[in-house]
Amino acid sequence: MKTYSAKPSDIQKDWVIVDAEGVVLGRLAAAVATRLRGKHKASYTPHMDCGDNVIIINADKVRISGNKKDQEVFYWHTGHPGGIKGRTQGQILEGKHPERVVENAVRRMLPKDSSLARQQYKNLRVYAGTEHPHEAQKPTVLDIATANSKNKRNA
Repeated sequence: MKTYSAKPSDIQKDWVIVDAEGVVLGRLAAAVATRLRGKHKASYTPHMDCGDNVIIINADKVRISGNKKDQEVFYWHTGHPGGIKGRTQGQILEGKHPERVVENAVRRMLPKDSSLARQQYKNLRVYAGTEHPHEAQKPTVLDIATANSKNKRNA
């Protein structure tokens, strides 16, 4: 038996659109990371970028379960002495760029520190509202909310 290994000419990339309204953040990020890596395909090859292009809309309406909205803090450093700063997920969602919460969740579910992970992450587009400039690609709808009853929470 021979193991199949996809070549760049064999890879077929599709466009998928996901509506994040009311979907739990972790479950959304896990499903999107699987699509970006291409693990849902029978021709999955670990060392090739064989995943799809994913568009996420309504990222500002994603649900965060439990108290993580107020307790989970993202830290960064300004580079100056005593320059550590932090914001909670709730503050980021209510702020100027709410799509960064979803982007960070998906990025952290991809492989770490590799050029392949950076290449796969570039296939992700996240928008806070319902408008996106990718209508010409004719994306198919991926309904994560109805895939499992736990994926969508109302409050």
